[in-house]
Formats: sequence, structure tokens, C-alpha cells
Amino acid sequence: MSTRAALSPTVVSVTPESPAADVGVLPGDEIVRVNGDEPRDVIEWTFATDEPNVELDVVRGGLELAFTIDKAPGAPLGVEVSSAVFDRVRTCDNHCEFCFIYQLPKGMRRSLYLKDDDYRLSFLYGNFTTLTRFTEADLERVVTERLSPLHVSIHATDPEMRAHMLKNRRGATSLRWLRALLDHGISVRGQVVVCPGQNDGVVFDDTMAGILDEYPELDAVAVVPLGVSRFNPADTMRPHTQTEAAAIVDTVESWQHTFLDVLGRRMVYVADEYYLMAQRPFPAGVDYDGFPMHEDGIGMARTFESEFRGQADEVTGVRRGFFAAVDAPPNPAAYTGLRTCSSHEAEPAAESAVDTAVSVGVTMRPSRRAPVGVLTGAMGARVIEPLVAELGRDDVRVLPVDNKFFGGNTGVTGLMTGADVARVLGTQPAGHRYLLPDVCLSDDGRFLDGVSVDELPRPVEIVVTDGRALRSALEVAA
Repeated sequence: MSTRAALSPTVVSVTPESPAADVGVLPGDEIVRVNGDEPRDVIEWTFATDEPNVELDVVRGGLELAFTIDKAPGAPLGVEVSSAVFDRVRTCDNHCEFCFIYQLPKGMRRSLYLKDDDYRLSFLYGNFTTLTRFTEADLERVVTERLSPLHVSIHATDPEMRAHMLKNRRGATSLRWLRALLDHGISVRGQVVVCPGQNDGVVFDDTMAGILDEYPELDAVAVVPLGVSRFNPADTMRPHTQTEAAAIVDTVESWQHTFLDVLGRRMVYVADEYYLMAQRPFPAGVDYDGFPMHEDGIGMARTFESEFRGQADEVTGVRRGFFAAVDAPPNPAAYTGLRTCSSHEAEPAAESAVDTAVSVGVTMRPSRRAPVGVLTGAMGARVIEPLVAELGRDDVRVLPVDNKFFGGNTGVTGLMTGADVARVLGTQPAGHRYLLPDVCLSDDGRFLDGVSVDELPRPVEIVVTDGRALRSALEVAA
């Protein structure tokens, strides 16, 4: 048996009538080798299982079994595995005071405290890496396997300031890997987390100039505000004031003109939160240039709005947020681009919008004609309320969920917790329909604080987090 068996992936599901099911692979099997090699991650797993002939060595109940699977090249094997990384996740050795991991309360599930800086999770889930642990071997693999796009935390282009922000001397030099990635044609999306009194003002202007001068090939750059929970131990970290938020919006919009003149594209975009904090209207949809940083909170309000109004040809949806990589097994949609062909297709949001209702005890599922309460984060409420008002219906109301659990300026919907949702639902009448966005839940229906949806004081309907799905759920009762 392999000495790495304890780190090997486990089969969590097998698709009926798939090639793997036909030869007898079962959930619970521990995969120790694929085609004679031990895969390090789901990326290598995907390449290996893309072959027409796949040999699997598994351990089942302490016994080693071997399976030979013949299938069409590129056809899915039919196996879902337990994790994205089979060896150890490369953890982060930075000590950024603004890192949200440091702002978590004690007592949450252990996986949430994992602070990664792994380029593989950057590729698979959109996690941002600082590149401070990146190596020549990593560069060779990324370039050879075309692992693109990657997502890189920039924060500042001045070496000393970046080292200060990361609390890591390698922060001063690690952006050389960003230059190398771009030189090899790897698509990279950047991020700047702006911390008041740290990398704003003159430093922020310098960073914009540095991006233009040194990294003009970047796909796009997201400018996002510092998120501060009530558990933040750093006195230097605080939320933006309205004036500071407005200054960031003005600065970025000014730089967008410069990028347009020089590069022919805006390059840098401000998070929706900044417009909400500054009490400014969101830019027009066309100003987001196709929404390249949508999953990082850039233009979500405009896409949600167009989806809700039926003006969008497709729905963008949202990923599972900050903890996506630890909350669920790897999503095949994240790496189907590695396949020569694939049968994975996204389920239409409208069809899955209201299929799931969770009841507590013997509570009956509310009537489709019952009044509706839409649960959302405090910031999401400011986007959804005017859209709901357009419907002119008095049977639909928006229920903002203030985040008492994390506190601070935490207001995004993806960080809603079960305790806070339960607190709001406890004040609401029974018999109404309550719509809960799926972005705040793990795949097994749990919030970040471990509360399950079946522990809530009212039944809820889990709705896909996009405007079209919400509109579809509301039209059921129209």
C-alpha cells in the first residue's frame, strides 16, 4: 500500500451507468494510483482520467483492488472525488492584518481556519495567491499545463509597501512571478484590497501606475475594500468612511480613463461595496467590459439587475464565496477546460430556483400563494429592494439580515450565518414563504457557523443566487 494512502482522494459518488460504475468503483474507495502514478490534485486527476484507458488502484476495506476502465477519449469517468488537492494544501506564510481568516471567532469548524496560498486553488476556485511560495517548478507546471487564469493578490506594487502589507519580506520580490506568468501568456486577474491609512491615497495611485507600467497584460484588476469583523485583532484595521470610499471610486474612475487611452480597456474596476458605501450609483453595465471580475464583487449589482429584469441572455450567478475551496468537493465546472471534451453542463437556474424547501419538524410547506420574504445580506438588500419595488406587489418584502455574528462592516450575503438568519426568521410570521440564497450555504446545506437549514425556525426555499432565479421564484406566487 502506498505510504501516501492517508492523503489519497476518496470517491464520494459514482455516476450510474458511467465507465467507473460499470467496472465496480464504489463510493468510499480510496484512490492510491491512477495509471500507475499518485495524483497530487484534481488537475492531474483530470488529465489522467481523460485517457481512453484508465487504470485505477484503490483501497476498499483494507484491500487493494485494481480496475481497468475503457472509455472514449475525454469522456467523463463518472467519479467525484473528495477534495481538490490530494497532497497537502500549500498554506500561506504571510501575516496580513487584513486577512479575514484572522478575523474569525473561535470554535468554528477547523477547515475554515486554513489559510492557503496555493496556485492550484487559485486556478480551481478563484482564490487569490500572493505568489510568495511560488517556485520555478510551479511556474513550469502552470506554463506546461496552461493553468489559466490565475488570481494574484497585488495590494501594492511598491516592493517595501507590499512586504509591509503581507508582513513577509518575500512580498517585496514575489511579483517577479507575476511578470513571469504574463511573459508566458498565462491569463492573470489581480486584486487590490485597500486598507484605510495603509495602501490608499498616494500609495494607491502609485499602485495603479505600477500596474500600468509593469503589468499591462493583466486581464483585469479588482479593487475591493477591507472587510473588518468584530474579531479583528489589529488596531490599524478599520472600515472606510464614506468620504474615503468616494475617493477610491473617483480615483479608479480617473485611472480607467488612463487605461482606456493607453491600453484600450479600463483594466481596473471598483467593487460594488464601494459604491454602496459612497452612496454613489453603480456604473452602467457596459462600463464593466463584460464583467471579467464579477465573482470578486465587481458588477454583481448590475448583472443581478439585468437578470431580474429579463434583460440578460445568460445568468452569471456567483461562486460560493470566500470559503468555496473548503466548503465542498471540487466542482467539475472549475476544470472542464482541461478536458478535450466534456459532458458537464450547468443546470438551468430557472429550473432549479425553487426546487428545494426545508421544513422543521412537522411544519407544512407554505402555499405558493403565501406572502414572500426574501432573505439577503444588508448590502444585498440595497440592491434587491428597488427591484422588488418595481413589481408593485404588496405580498413580497425584503428581509435584510444584519451580520451580528461577524459584526464590523460585514454585510455581504455570502457571509450570512444561521444564527443571524434564525434571529430574523424568528420575528416573522409562520405560513409565509422565505427565500434563502444558496451562496451562504455549503453543499450539505450548512451556514458558516455550522447551523443547518433544517434548524431554522421557519421553512425556507433555497434559491440559486442570481436575478433570474429570484424573479422565477417570485413569479410562482404572482
